[in-house]
Amino acid sequence: MAGNWFHLTSSFLIVCYVIGFLISTVVAENHQRPPTVLPLSLSSRNHSLHRHVDNLRRRLFQSKLSGSTPNARLRLYDDLLSNGYHTARLWIGSPPQEFALIVDTGSTVTYVPCSSCSHCGNHQDSRFQPEMSSTYQPVKCNPSCNCDDEQKQCTYHRRYAEMSSSSGVLGEDLVSFGNESELMPQRAVFGCKNVEIGDLYNQRADGIMGLGRGRLSIMDQLVDKGFIGDSFSLCYGGMDVDGGAMVLGKITPPPDMVFSHSDPFRSPYYNIEMKEIHVAGKRLELPDGAFDGRHGTVLDSGTTYAYFRRDAFAAFRDAILSAVHFLKRIPGPDPNYNDICFTGAGRDVSQLPKIFPLVEMVFNNGKKLLLSPENYLFRHSKASGAYCLGIFPNSEPTTLLGGIVVQNTLVTYDRGNDRIGFLKTNCSELWRRVQFSGAPAPTPLVSPSKDTQMEIPSVLSPSGSPSNVLAGSFHVGFITFDMSISTTDSNLKSILKELTELISEELEVDNSQVCLLNVTSQEKYYLVRWGIFPAEPANYISNTIARSIILRLRDHRIQLPERFGNYKLMEWNAEPQRKLTSWQHHFLIMLVGSVTTLILSLSAIGIWLVHRQRRRQQTAYEPVGASIPERYLQPLQS
Repeated sequence: MAGNWFHLTSSFLIVCYVIGFLISTVVAENHQRPPTVLPLSLSSRNHSLHRHVDNLRRRLFQSKLSGSTPNARLRLYDDLLSNGYHTARLWIGSPPQEFALIVDTGSTVTYVPCSSCSHCGNHQDSRFQPEMSSTYQPVKCNPSCNCDDEQKQCTYHRRYAEMSSSSGVLGEDLVSFGNESELMPQRAVFGCKNVEIGDLYNQRADGIMGLGRGRLSIMDQLVDKGFIGDSFSLCYGGMDVDGGAMVLGKITPPPDMVFSHSDPFRSPYYNIEMKEIHVAGKRLELPDGAFDGRHGTVLDSGTTYAYFRRDAFAAFRDAILSAVHFLKRIPGPDPNYNDICFTGAGRDVSQLPKIFPLVEMVFNNGKKLLLSPENYLFRHSKASGAYCLGIFPNSEPTTLLGGIVVQNTLVTYDRGNDRIGFLKTNCSELWRRVQFSGAPAPTPLVSPSKDTQMEIPSVLSPSGSPSNVLAGSFHVGFITFDMSISTTDSNLKSILKELTELISEELEVDNSQVCLLNVTSQEKYYLVRWGIFPAEPANYISNTIARSIILRLRDHRIQLPERFGNYKLMEWNAEPQRKLTSWQHHFLIMLVGSVTTLILSLSAIGIWLVHRQRRRQQTAYEPVGASIPERYLQPLQS
């Protein structure tokens, strides 16, 4: 009897615990934004030892390399706070298939949706088709990997903190980094996704580019083969600014860059040693080690916001509230979250430092990283001139710094020297400097043509136009492209005017060169045709500028804010400068001569008629019966 009572009591307590846990989870989800990227993966006891051995081997290998290894320079797209992430473009296979992948330092595998996927959402690009790539090879089952049910091919599985997951098979193929990168296409292992669940299913991006520490990481693969140096850098654009820049490989750190030690053996994530935080010059009163729990302070490019230990969050929140006590508090944009929001600060981001306090992150070595308001605030989506705190409490002791903290900050992950560097800068301008830094000519994704003036891949136009549309040496007269836009905004005229300015910025041409040619209303969208014309006083577009524009169109690099709804580049076309044939030239000369002669003749006739009319007007009018002066009388002859 006593035994039965014990079992019943134990069962009752377990049920109460589970119910309480579920209720607390639901409540927590309704009151704070959960971290969204750090994968939940179990590590073996020897995981740290394997990482230590790999690190030593990699450093020994890197020490034997010359300092002239190439870099992969990639442009970043999308708005961090609107989309929740930044993406980079990768091309996989032969011929290359294009994908938009979330740049994620918290993931250790790169994966794209597979054509055989049984549960994948509708993403930005088409799914990867292994059968269409002549260089694709499946990673065969071996003792160092998990295998599929047929024991033929290696598999992967990743689960993330917000409970989304991705699983599929591993394959190997050529990975290309774009025509603006000096690194040639290289073979790499990646995941071919067959099932995705949660946020991964609903997101617009195709998949993940894993930059974390691990053998399947794209960084580890390129470094282990000696293709690049053991370092990479990220630079996210600021508030309301899309994109940024990324460099895979070593760069020369700027002299003003501040570094923090990063311990690769403490955790598989990129961590820094943050000692304390100052708000408006005052240190937050926190116990020692407030930012040193579990994994330490982790940098995760795939997470949007920042998450502090609860006492650290409370201290930070109170310090901000005290500094801006004169601003009015308003509810957040999403009623499911208890966001801390303020109104009355104005829409001009450059004026925010005059209202909100500056924040300093202090590292263990005494170095400081200055954070501007855009590094801890996000714009309220439903109230003009309002902002919300982008720092949230974390239920775990780990401090997690997402992309918001490093906006307009060049972050160098110097893995070879176990350190991470920070430099405040304009990341939009940095991309232009990285892109046009005098690097060697980029390697085309496919075989180039024989024309050295214009090397364009044969898969440029999505409209199916001939591959040699820009072949040969000629001047481009103008470029047209079609775009479908699905928008609910009734004020189409103002949208198109703003689109003209955005397109000129994305294509890096003058505003006057972008012209709206035609707008057609379809059933569910508008089809808009744009034209890019030469800048005055030129009568053609140079090959260099035309090539840049066409590559951006081909690579779908025109990224628009989400307020414009869904959009898609349909097709483009480059028209050569119109040149006259010899007979057209002679005909034009004769026509101009004839018109000139006709104009001169008509002018002469007109002048003569005017002169004649004036002479008639000068003749005096004599009325009938008027006396005649004697001088006009002649004597009569008898």
